[in-house]
Amino acid sequence: MDSVNIVAMNLKDLTLKVVDLCYVTGAFIKSEQAKIGASDIETKDLNSFVSYVDKEAEIQLIEGLKALLPEAGYIAEEGTETKREAEYNWIIDPLDGTTNYLHNLPVFAISIALARHNKIISGVVYEIGFNEMFWAWKDGGAYKNEKAIQVKQASQLKDTLLATGFPYYDFERLPNYMKLLADCFKNTRGMRRFGSAATDLAYVACGRFDGFFEYGLSPWDVAAGSLLVQEAGGIVSDFQNGSDYIFGGEILASSEALYPSLNTMVQKHMNG
Repeated sequence: MDSVNIVAMNLKDLTLKVVDLCYVTGAFIKSEQAKIGASDIETKDLNSFVSYVDKEAEIQLIEGLKALLPEAGYIAEEGTETKREAEYNWIIDPLDGTTNYLHNLPVFAISIALARHNKIISGVVYEIGFNEMFWAWKDGGAYKNEKAIQVKQASQLKDTLLATGFPYYDFERLPNYMKLLADCFKNTRGMRRFGSAATDLAYVACGRFDGFFEYGLSPWDVAAGSLLVQEAGGIVSDFQNGSDYIFGGEILASSEALYPSLNTMVQKHMNG
């Protein structure tokens, strides 16, 4: 299939095929949860864990994606296969929320995005613990379990529930981050930390959270979820109000109405 034909591909059909693939691999992930023992867990980096489930799930996903789009490369968390192409790349997290998964907490997800020249054109987040499937394709809207979703439209911080992630290896910005959290505690309805950025972004897209911010992230954490938010009517940026949120390690997402005030609060503490 040449580049022209790929461009002409029906992104909706491709996205829904990825949805089907996620259901299959998600069933494997769920079935293995009770079988994992301490000897099955490896430490990749500080507070970063992996098991045979992450690796096998990634292999399954890549094999399925090869059949859908053989020309595409892969940017995958566990690195079970390395193939990065110039035009199209799948960005894959086979199990976002591994620590939750290992502790039998229900918030963990598969995240798969398709990027063309580093711009996300299709995204799927399967929140396995609650069996909720989120998907979107460029200019096609965002969906949860067959129903269209939209971000919430609260415009004032006092009316919002926000989500974030806690730093687990990059502590240089921790003092500023704690000041930002203090501002959030004082000026919002509350904060939540679920331990899966993919899930957090999906929840912003469907209106459960009004906004989300986090730093110290990787492309596979946010690629699919960022498209969900945008296709649900929201705004996504880095902390500098720029567009380097896929590979830049930090992300801010909310509705258009809330974005100015949330962005101002984040920039107050996290820039410089």
